[in-house]
Amino acid sequence: MAVTLQDVAQLAGVSRSAVSRTFTAGASVSPKMRERVERAAQELGYSPNALASSLTTGRTKLIGLVSNNFHNPIFLQVFDKFTRALQNRGLRPLIVNLSNETDPSNSVRMLRQYSVDAVIVASSTLPLSFAEAFHNAGVPVVHTFGRPSAETQVHVVGIDNVECGRMAARELVARGYRSVAYMGGPKTATSAQDRFLGFSQEIGNHPQVTITHSFSAAYSFDAGRAEMQRLLSGDRAQAYFCGDDVLSIGALSAIRDHGLQIGRDIGVIGLNDMEMAGWELVDLTTIHQPISEIIETSVQVVETLLSDPDRMPEARLFPCRVVERATLAPRVR
Repeated sequence: MAVTLQDVAQLAGVSRSAVSRTFTAGASVSPKMRERVERAAQELGYSPNALASSLTTGRTKLIGLVSNNFHNPIFLQVFDKFTRALQNRGLRPLIVNLSNETDPSNSVRMLRQYSVDAVIVASSTLPLSFAEAFHNAGVPVVHTFGRPSAETQVHVVGIDNVECGRMAARELVARGYRSVAYMGGPKTATSAQDRFLGFSQEIGNHPQVTITHSFSAAYSFDAGRAEMQRLLSGDRAQAYFCGDDVLSIGALSAIRDHGLQIGRDIGVIGLNDMEMAGWELVDLTTIHQPISEIIETSVQVVETLLSDPDRMPEARLFPCRVVERATLAPRVR
């Protein structure tokens, strides 16, 4: 049978409440008492019951980690980093798949059933209304990879997608391309909208360069491949800003099938700098998104909100940079 708190109390010769205080963060207990209890617990192989502790403290330490694009391999990295960062702080991630979910109230209802202490919405495609719904329900929330807004009460941690679009445009112009295109993710995604906005604004400063644009059905390999196949059946551009690495890799597959040499016949630049982008057979020139820093900061904000849920919302945006590989022509000297 499982070792109980009462078993530890009997072996240590103390009260149940003394054992409980010993395993409650911040509770008052003398060093001598702590040593006796911990020695007894180790001897019996006792571990505190997290669910039972939550009944006493009113805190489950569960953090809802919600997203909706599980087809994009970047989220393997995202979830790996998030779960490690949360667990290292004694918090427990609860991963929720919101793919195809359109009603924020359903998500709020589900996570409240688990009595989560806070929620991280890790998505650039879920609308702000999802994060706002948790805030309005009294659940501390951070929108990671979200779009910042002065009109919301939600904390946002991510990047300036408009500026990333401008960066991609400047790279293509600097390499001498005169016919460029934006191939984005879903048209409804704020990240796709903002990246196109920045891209088109910057290209507008170069009247010698023509621009076209299109949107893919999803941020996925299949969607990127299908959209590039469609584009190659018509008048193709000299270079494409694919608004995500996994879209870019799908596009590269279609370009190779079309018999074109990447970097010479047609250029591609992505965004994210996911691990796969650096693989030898991919070698994608892309814009690096500092995912580790974004996730670490998101978890720090969650910790702050647990102790100060009324903290004024803020947006923390991280700078990005171009990572040079092999899918664009050299810069014009």
